[in-house]
Amino acid sequence: MAALRAGLLGVGMMGRHHARVLREVDGVELVAIADPGGDPHGVAGGLGILPDIDALIGAGIDIAVVAVPTRFHEEAALKLAAAGVHTLVEKPIAHSLDAGQRMVDAFETAGLVGAVGHIERFNPALQELRRRLEADDLGEVYQIATRRQGPFPSRIADVGVAKDLASHDIDLTAWVAQSDYRLVFAQTAFQSGREHEDMIAITGRLECGAIVNHLVNWLSPMKERVTVVTGEKGAFVADTATGDLTFFANGTIPLEWESVSSFRGVSEGDVTRYAFAKREPLRVELEAFRDAVLGKDNDVVAMAQGQRALAVAEAAVDSARTGESIAL
Repeated sequence: MAALRAGLLGVGMMGRHHARVLREVDGVELVAIADPGGDPHGVAGGLGILPDIDALIGAGIDIAVVAVPTRFHEEAALKLAAAGVHTLVEKPIAHSLDAGQRMVDAFETAGLVGAVGHIERFNPALQELRRRLEADDLGEVYQIATRRQGPFPSRIADVGVAKDLASHDIDLTAWVAQSDYRLVFAQTAFQSGREHEDMIAITGRLECGAIVNHLVNWLSPMKERVTVVTGEKGAFVADTATGDLTFFANGTIPLEWESVSSFRGVSEGDVTRYAFAKREPLRVELEAFRDAVLGKDNDVVAMAQGQRALAVAEAAVDSARTGESIAL
């Protein structure tokens, strides 16, 4: 079977990685790159740089990756859908729910694969975590807490931290727990002189009953990417920056220290850090996109799922503005 002809729109900080990995994925051939801003990272090679989405479509592509700023996602995606091109857009799906829904509808109507690059689902630590939750290694899930903090990326100018970063945590939480959000409440801060929030704290509850908490900001001098899932048998800690997964089991040894044993909660048990294969998340994601286009089993994040993550992020921002919790 001939390789899928791939086009890439945008070769900025994320697009440059797509360019590298698309060249390495079996069954895919990167044949065209477009970016109105040129090639700042020098990744085009012999392909050259096309000026816009229309030129990219004109190159005769089967699939496309859209890695331009969020406000341009809708225009590019709708043109690709009209041209019959299967498409993966970077997260968030769009700048607004209305735009995202138009994208969902366009790809569903055309019978095309429309996907969103929620790459954290493909992180080896989170994939191993989900496998272990499905195997009932934790029992009932009580709480999922995430921390995604780091310095401000000057390249992000069109959305705030809720849509750009918290959308990761929203999507991975619902995916890991296999449960949608029921309720959210949030608070935001604006400390860097921009119109969009640069800090958000979200709390809420999933349909399964688990409590969720997300601390997300662009104001921390250190970078942190941590997901903690606490449940009936202990707690999993996934560090998605390193791909590590650790399990803290509830203790089974009776405590004899009176000041500690008087507490009727759990006690500390064994701590296990798991060893497992750690493949690059972007490669796994693009392989899933390829498989979806070929009609094979896959774990691609459909646009409808990306739209749900955007809905929760927008609800969180609305909650922060109104001071009220929002039911989803």
